[in-house]
Amino acid sequence: MNTREDRLSKSMQNIPPSGIRKFFEMLIGHDDVISLSVGEPDFPTPWVIREEAYYHLEKGHTSYTSNWGLIELREEIAKYMERYNLYYNPKNEILITVGASEGVDAVLRAVLNPGDEIIVVQPCYVNYTPLAELTGAKVVPIDTSVNGFYPTAEQIEKAITPKTKCVMMCSPNNPTGTMIPKEELEKIAKVVVKNQIWCISDEIYCELAYDGAEHVSVGSFPGMKDYAIILNGFSKSFAMTGWRIGYIAAPAEVLAQIVKLHGYNTICAPIFSQYAAVEGLRHGWKDVEKMRVSYQQRRNLMYKAFCDMGLEVPEPTGAFYMFPSIKNLGISSEEFATQLFQKHNVAVVPGSVFGLGGEGHIRCCYATAIDKMKTALDRIAEFVEELRGTGAKPL
Repeated sequence: MNTREDRLSKSMQNIPPSGIRKFFEMLIGHDDVISLSVGEPDFPTPWVIREEAYYHLEKGHTSYTSNWGLIELREEIAKYMERYNLYYNPKNEILITVGASEGVDAVLRAVLNPGDEIIVVQPCYVNYTPLAELTGAKVVPIDTSVNGFYPTAEQIEKAITPKTKCVMMCSPNNPTGTMIPKEELEKIAKVVVKNQIWCISDEIYCELAYDGAEHVSVGSFPGMKDYAIILNGFSKSFAMTGWRIGYIAAPAEVLAQIVKLHGYNTICAPIFSQYAAVEGLRHGWKDVEKMRVSYQQRRNLMYKAFCDMGLEVPEPTGAFYMFPSIKNLGISSEEFATQLFQKHNVAVVPGSVFGLGGEGHIRCCYATAIDKMKTALDRIAEFVEELRGTGAKPL
């Protein structure tokens, strides 16, 4: 007789739950805990965007849209992408998804077969590896911690085999906040074109760049239009996490396959969220800039605090995360995060959940109110001193 476990998918049982959501769930019922764990803006969605959604709800615009999404939204996205030298036909090269996370899943299922290999640049967002593994593909991770937390063309080329189907990366990066330099991106593009593999580029944080740094898309280099699959969305830069609006920009041949899956599993993204996103692209940029400036101020505060603690930390050039090292404190990242939560009421994410190069670090999100962040950093500093006082040996 089959056991209950036998009646469940083996591949699904082998997939661990999200390490980020684990700490998010721990927060429930703990109002006294300050969270630096979840990557969510603390700003409300800009009023101009919310007002547009109210208008369409009042007008009764609550139907399905095309599986592809509203053509108005796809046209605005196409115009927007031109600023990064990306040129896509809104009719068949842009697809609206239910957040960028759906886009990750859909792309991986559309291009990977069992036995294929996918190079995943790590540390990385927690859903890349599990979703790739669910396709039956082999994940080949590369560790960027040896190179300042961004991948090199040399690393990627060394990892390519006859079974390699694609490489997946994110810049600005979650969890480290680093950006891949333009010169290195160009080299990576040449490797991709030379080997004729897909390059899946998660660019959800592209509007959150600091100190005059400018986002460059790997898809903008010569020959990359045929190999780049660009993932993006509105959650981070427009503070629209709960609206669930993302998009994929890719060659028509890829999206022709992806839209079939999208039509079966979600049909379409919510229509009022799509109209709201249109308004964001047309009239929301002042709000985006205000939020970006605020994040940069918070980054400066958090970076100084960790430096004052004597913790090694790369200064982020994008996104809203910091990835300080705790290697010299004699404790694992999981233990650090758990004890910090239990003893000092601060939630961070252990670096181990982000793959190779993550252990020995913690991820702290600075999309948090400054007063709360200052208190949280004071508590972390206190905990760091406690650990140093134990005389524990570096891991």
